[in-house]
Amino acid sequence: QVQLVESGGGLVPAGGSLRLSCAASGRAFSSRSMGWFRQAPGKDRDFVSAITWNSGFSEHADSVKGRFTVSRDNAKNTAYLQMNRLKLEDTGVYFCAAGPVGRAPQRGAVFYEYWGQGTQVTVSS
Repeated sequence: QVQLVESGGGLVPAGGSLRLSCAASGRAFSSRSMGWFRQAPGKDRDFVSAITWNSGFSEHADSVKGRFTVSRDNAKNTAYLQMNRLKLEDTGVYFCAAGPVGRAPQRGAVFYEYWGQGTQVTVSS
């Protein structure tokens, strides 16, 4: 079992920045890929970013590329999502997710085994 807790969400003006954290407890965090997803009201949960267990590879959705950066600190059992130059369309609930042990990250939500409860990000005009 892996428990994930997101934090760092809030209200921010367009153009601003936020840093989300995902604190993990439980089994084998350092061996799991981590993903970030977001869900706007009335919409599907969409892929945002993902990172391999050793930070050797990361990827981002086209909509956030160049503005968001995913990272992790295995010593702290924490993953991060640095979000810069935020836009109104970045508003939503952001979730972190842990993949199966030893597997490369994927963009599909069904790949991930464990999910946090989400943190709200609201970008204002």
